[in-house]
Amino acid sequence: AFISVLAMLALVVSAEGSVGPSTNTSFCTESKECLEYELVCITDEYEVRHYSPTRWVSTDAEAYFMGVGAAMAFRRLFQYITGTNEGGIQMEMTAPVLVKIPEETKMWEPAVYTLNFPLPAAYQEKPPAPTNDKLYFTEMPEMDVYVRSYGGWMLSVTSRLHAHLLTKELARVRASYNHSYHYGVGYDR
Repeated sequence: AFISVLAMLALVVSAEGSVGPSTNTSFCTESKECLEYELVCITDEYEVRHYSPTRWVSTDAEAYFMGVGAAMAFRRLFQYITGTNEGGIQMEMTAPVLVKIPEETKMWEPAVYTLNFPLPAAYQEKPPAPTNDKLYFTEMPEMDVYVRSYGGWMLSVTSRLHAHLLTKELARVRASYNHSYHYGVGYDR
């Protein structure tokens, strides 16, 4: 369940990503391992976080609505971590679930949503190969991101609303970032 959600916009997609024991009890409560970050600054409207490079298992889904695409993609990723991979290795679920959401979409055309699970720390260097040809690994580079946090389910409407509110604030402060997509980030709380 995506209950605690973040809207993230890449500031600089340009040091080492880490997934580790859940230490942030405010939003990472159900997973043993969560993506770690360093808080750069915080305002009333957003935070800036620094993330180190990490490896994720990813898949794409084409859909008219983010929720439909995310559901299809989630199933594939969940099968991978529960043993549908070379070696039949079962892994613990990590957090967060990351959805790359394109900004330029039209109501009457489907969009491609990319869903990602961070690989557990033990598999960051050498994960088991997927057996599903729709799965692949994504190397996320070191990056700083603007984050707007909100509660509730990750839905297309709320994701777009909070991304809009964040971009409006970033325009006000003349921040630079990648305008072509944003991330919806779901935690298990």
